[in-house]
Amino acid sequence: MFGKIKNYAMKKLLDKQLKNVPADQREMIMTMVEKDPALFEKIAKELQEETKKGGNQMNAAMKVLPKYQKEIMAIMSPEMKEKLMKQQMGTQGQFNPNGSIKR
Repeated sequence: MFGKIKNYAMKKLLDKQLKNVPADQREMIMTMVEKDPALFEKIAKELQEETKKGGNQMNAAMKVLPKYQKEIMAIMSPEMKEKLMKQQMGTQGQFNPNGSIKR
């Protein structure tokens, strides 16, 4: 019983934290968290510890998330991986070699 309540609370918390994230990315994150909540709970605890040490959230994420990259990729569906690749490819090629923005 508490498992369902805990999952519901975690889902609500994630919704609040991800309110500014695009819907497709938010859905991808929520799906991964539902597949392996223990992994993301572990990641969240490490992120919290890092921010308590005096770092900001971005620095904590850059330090903690690479440790779990294999596990995160393992729970991603092929569709999620494809979507992620498209997102990353979309950010490439938007700049000229001198750093100016392509039009």
